[in-house]
Amino acid sequence: MKRIYVNEQHCLGCHLCEWECAFANSGLDEMFKLKGKFGTVVKPRIHVEGEEGDEIHFAVNCRHCTSSICVKSCISGALSRNDDGMVVIDREKCVGCFTCVLVCPFGAIMPAADGKAAQKCMLCTDNGRGGVPNCVAYCPNGAIVYEERD
Repeated sequence: MKRIYVNEQHCLGCHLCEWECAFANSGLDEMFKLKGKFGTVVKPRIHVEGEEGDEIHFAVNCRHCTSSICVKSCISGALSRNDDGMVVIDREKCVGCFTCVLVCPFGAIMPAADGKAAQKCMLCTDNGRGGVPNCVAYCPNGAIVYEERD
């Protein structure tokens, strides 16, 4: 299965991946509409660790683990693994207990903007974009890649 990998030595800490993720999952047609004055609340499904001045920055996203503690701990069955091996969330089944948020060892699952369900990186498969995820496509330094590894 193809996954997103981050080369922290190349990450600039620019947070553009967060903006691209938020835009890709917002349903908006223009990125400038993400700014709060339009009443849109969006949360990216990826976030950059490291502050300005730090030597190392890296983007945190779902690893789609082969032995997923989040899937095992989901009390409602909202988290599962699809045929491709990707860990997916069914928002209709999610009861908002956020156990998955607590157990994810990477901090890659978070409450959605509406606070009613969990959200995580779905590799841009659930937003109709398909192909290469936005965070990968628009990383200016090539720090985020989408590839299959052994």
